[in-house]
Amino acid sequence: MIQILAFYLFAIVVVASAAMTILARNPVHSVLWLILAFFNAAGLMVLAGAEFIAMLLVIVYVGAVAVLFLFVVMMLDIDFAELRAGVMRYAAVGLALAIALAAEIVIAVGAWQAGGIQLGRRIAPVDGAKPNIEALGELLYTRYLFVFEAAGFVLLVAMIGAIVLTHRKRGDVHKQNINRQINRRQKDATRNMKPPVGQGVEL
Repeated sequence: MIQILAFYLFAIVVVASAAMTILARNPVHSVLWLILAFFNAAGLMVLAGAEFIAMLLVIVYVGAVAVLFLFVVMMLDIDFAELRAGVMRYAAVGLALAIALAAEIVIAVGAWQAGGIQLGRRIAPVDGAKPNIEALGELLYTRYLFVFEAAGFVLLVAMIGAIVLTHRKRGDVHKQNINRQINRRQKDATRNMKPPVGQGVEL
């Protein structure tokens, strides 16, 4: 019973937080909603018996999103005084979300100890006595080896394509000449113009 309750709880929160990630106007709030979606998706993976994928979601994705959050704060023009002023206004909402996350963790641990959800069918047959990580590695490097290598090749081609598109030469864009900028004399940097009245500015 607790497994079904945890599944519906995590699934509803994942869908709701994903929707709020798109609908939130503040990019900082959008990143926080995305982190909440990742945590609840990790809870779903725990219920499905994939503890390794759940840890990857928490460690890799949430860690990467935290770095993204840092860059968003650094690059955007955010008024920190206004941001600090709104902390107390949303303190009750933040406390409620913290309590909800703590309750979800307790429910997830209870559902995991109860045995998780029995899936209707497996994608690939594995020995139930093997640990999750060992079974995943055996499937990836035996039965799905060529598919795994093809996925890596596709990612490599995508990376090379992104580099080629970034460094291609365009005729309408002038390349920066650093030596010319450094060797420029001071008198060539600015010009003192005295345009006559009514004739505009010479470009």
